[in-house]
Amino acid sequence: MVDRRDEDVEAFVQTVEEARLPEGELLVKVAYSSINYKDALALEPDGRIVSRYPHIPGIDGAGEVMKSSDKRVKPGSKVIVTGYGFGVSQHGGYAEFARIPAEWAVPLPKGLSEREAMALGTAGLTAAMSVQKLQDNGVSPSSGPVVVTGASGGVGTLAISMLARLGYEVEAVSGKEEAQARLLELGAARVLPREELLPEEARPLDKQRWSGAVDCVGGPMLACILSRMKYGGAVAACGLTGGADLPASVFPFILRGVGLHGIDSVWAPRELRLRLWKRMAGDLKPRQLEQLVSEIGLAEVPGAAKELLRGASSGRKVVSLMKDKE
Repeated sequence: MVDRRDEDVEAFVQTVEEARLPEGELLVKVAYSSINYKDALALEPDGRIVSRYPHIPGIDGAGEVMKSSDKRVKPGSKVIVTGYGFGVSQHGGYAEFARIPAEWAVPLPKGLSEREAMALGTAGLTAAMSVQKLQDNGVSPSSGPVVVTGASGGVGTLAISMLARLGYEVEAVSGKEEAQARLLELGAARVLPREELLPEEARPLDKQRWSGAVDCVGGPMLACILSRMKYGGAVAACGLTGGADLPASVFPFILRGVGLHGIDSVWAPRELRLRLWKRMAGDLKPRQLEQLVSEIGLAEVPGAAKELLRGASSGRKVVSLMKDKE
């Protein structure tokens, strides 16, 4: 739970009655959740994620349906919940039980365990949407190199793994020297220092280099990427850790036909979610998924969230709702 105390936000583990959960057709026994940037912000007094306190964060969840008033979902079935208002406008996945609308639930596909689904979670869905967007816009392994920024973060590492598995030549951008070896193990062909994409004098058009990009950073780095895209290339923009402003020109769009595509997994159509979760259990499932994951319990969430906000975290942290009981 998080609750506001004067000007601060306090995070703690507490037992609450089921009656305090929101309305919804499904009662899900949550096995695993995960930690995302929004979850970390929910623990901050100025995070502007939580509107009502006390609140249960956790924008991801995977578990078993215990009760259902919707004929389409049977008790005993395994489901994944990400996006919508889960963990934001209503109680989320950092609890043993979550009550949700039936429309929010995606069936756990064959080929994924609940733990693996949360190793992917919102970050995995965002990465899969980005990869799908590149493919939909004609970017193939034969088109040339693709670049992934924010490469050591959750979305970045998963995007690299997915693209490498599909046969793309991936260039990873990271400011963390200690992450280079692992990024190469995940399938990156090379790792570029962050400074290479933050030149002192940015050009509106630069030498053509990449056919596609998954950008988790935004800001000046995204502007640099756009200037170096090949003719007809596509950029999937899914983050803003480098800032919300885009100091770019229209030249890449009108002289090279570059496409800039926004990625939003929160309100993604259900049909797309179903398709991509099946792909994440198949051709988009990272071969090194277990290498990206570390597991924590509820009591460890506040510390892990602070690490994420400091930029000291890498890979994916899965929250086990059973760990604290072991």
